[in-house]
Amino acid sequence: MNTRPRRGKNQKARVSIAERRALRAEITDPNVLMEAAAAFLAVRPRSVAETRRRLLHLGYQAPLVETVLVRLADLLYLDDEAFARAWVGSRDRARPRGETALRRELALKGVDRETVRAVLAERDVTESLPDRAAAERLLARRGAALRRETDPQKQRQKAYALLARNGFDPEICRSAAAAFANPSSDDAGDDSA
Repeated sequence: MNTRPRRGKNQKARVSIAERRALRAEITDPNVLMEAAAAFLAVRPRSVAETRRRLLHLGYQAPLVETVLVRLADLLYLDDEAFARAWVGSRDRARPRGETALRRELALKGVDRETVRAVLAERDVTESLPDRAAAERLLARRGAALRRETDPQKQRQKAYALLARNGFDPEICRSAAAAFANPSSDDAGDDSA
């Protein structure tokens, strides 16, 4: 018995991933790549390295990919510094992370170290103690779950662990967790987790 689904006369045969890559490898028109890159960039901002990886993964020719990347950079659709700024700003607002985690995430996105260093230096200038503020925002967001723990020491330990998992410096973790667990204290920096 044939278990394959029957195709009607108007249905196209499925093309495998390998066949699609082979077809893309034959493309020489940069406008086709521009459209593919534009579709990829329409979802969210991307780094140059992310866009390069995606286009090469789809099977387009490397020299053509590089030409399109230069063109996209000239048109300001690709800018690693702007991407890194937007990434850090988004993280600071929506999912606070420590500097260590931000460095790691941007490195995974293909942003070079110097650009990351410059963007994080800007963050330090625009906000005093940006990691401490981000840690406090994260604790405030997760406060309800953390406050279910009635023992202040365990509450502080859980807050510390949450911050550590999110890339915050140990000193920031200690002081923010202590302040969270003992909000009545003006200076909770003397407690240790």
